[in-house]
Amino acid sequence: MVARHIKTAGLVASTATNQKVADIVKGVIDDIRANGDKALRTYSEKFDKWSPSSFKLTEGQIQECISKVPAQTIADIKEAQKNVRTFAEAQRASIKDFEIEIQPGVFLGQRNNPISTTGAYIPGGRYPLLASAHMTILTAKVAGVKHVIACTPPIAGQVPNATVAAAHFAGADEIFLLGGTQAIAAMAIGTESIKKVDFIAGPGNPFVAEAKRQLFGEIGIDLLAGPTEVLIVADEHADPFTIATDLLSQAEHGPDSPPILITTSEEVGRRTIRFTEQILVNMPTAELAGTSWRDYGEVIVVDNLDEAYALADVYSSEHVQILTQNPREALEKMRNYGSLFLGEKTCVSYGDKCIGTNHVLPTRKAGRYTGGLWVGKYLKTQTYQEVVDEKASGEIGRLCARCSRAENFEGHARSGDLRAHKYLQDPHSWIDEART
Repeated sequence: MVARHIKTAGLVASTATNQKVADIVKGVIDDIRANGDKALRTYSEKFDKWSPSSFKLTEGQIQECISKVPAQTIADIKEAQKNVRTFAEAQRASIKDFEIEIQPGVFLGQRNNPISTTGAYIPGGRYPLLASAHMTILTAKVAGVKHVIACTPPIAGQVPNATVAAAHFAGADEIFLLGGTQAIAAMAIGTESIKKVDFIAGPGNPFVAEAKRQLFGEIGIDLLAGPTEVLIVADEHADPFTIATDLLSQAEHGPDSPPILITTSEEVGRRTIRFTEQILVNMPTAELAGTSWRDYGEVIVVDNLDEAYALADVYSSEHVQILTQNPREALEKMRNYGSLFLGEKTCVSYGDKCIGTNHVLPTRKAGRYTGGLWVGKYLKTQTYQEVVDEKASGEIGRLCARCSRAENFEGHARSGDLRAHKYLQDPHSWIDEART
């Protein structure tokens, strides 16, 4: 493969843990583990300047928040959630329980049981990501999770009314105005006022991501997410203005969100660079988007689309947009990505906000080994087995004993011996000796 950069990244994205962040997060977690709500209030005051009498919103407070949200925004939340729900229900329908009789009298099966209690983190800070409520709460409810706790931070000392509305309509059972590490720790550990959950989903800043990393194992998590990523594969027919617009739409997430173009046309690449610079001049979020473009943006020219798809697989980007004459070809050619966006009539922002697929996706090349958040993440696929035929139990007992002794597991072998003795009358000296 011959790939040529006509724009290179000024910086190399780091995947290393920031030790200062890790130390701060550990201190918060340890304090909340030891001191519960008292520590929780301390950190909420320190980081968010927020210390209400109760972090949990009452039903009356939730309805007050909803009443302050414009009617069009409420309608849009409900329409977006309808799309997310429809797709999540289709995912759930694709997951089947089953039972098979692998030989006469031997039954094996699996059940897909929902997690009992989950936490949903809905970021605030720079942007109130109310769409994260759709993705983390509604998806859990479609999976059958009985109790979902939602945490979202206040924004500049104010209640994020639209986010609260989204969390409520998505089906949250409890909503807390809490942000950052303290929210993740409270849900993972449990305090006097917040019930411990079994699983936490949702994006967040480096402190939130680090808290999830440190608490993983004590609770389950969706993903260890890094900065937003976008990669566009474009042929010579693609519109450079569209490419530039869509690259910057993701670059505005933060100063370290890499926007990458792989194209078979140098002209398309160079025109995209020019349009990107022009759009940034009057873009309200140019400070963030421009920093990401300058420091992490890349434009790469390859000889053909097969090379483009192969290189895109190496990048394994979170969002991969295909702007070619036959975009569905990527479904067969590519394997490593968070989500694919096929054709000019589709864009990554649709997935972020409203089209119905989940926007919690793998970053930092994790698309090589996992997909994003989906209904299945909230389900435990659990197996069971039952032997009802005596002859079958005895024969499996013989097999089990031989397999176990090949691994020097005598105790395992004896469980098999006992069934072979009971149901096939196999003699075993250890049984006779132990029973005398």
